[in-house]
Amino acid sequence: MPKMKTHRGAAKRFKVTGTGKIKRAKAYKSHILEKKSRKRKRNLRQGGLVSAADAKNMKKILPYL
Repeated sequence: MPKMKTHRGAAKRFKVTGTGKIKRAKAYKSHILEKKSRKRKRNLRQGGLVSAADAKNMKKILPYL
């Protein structure tokens, strides 16, 4: 059976934590930042985790991550 291909776009956006959860960056931090509060922008810098419902699909497109 051939090797499975990794989804390269997803591989650049996600990392796996030590416990096997998938880490992601928050959205809404790229532009139109003037109207967003300092606190909101600061909180967007923190990473998040992929929800359990989505994690199953992520494991399929990132088989070797």
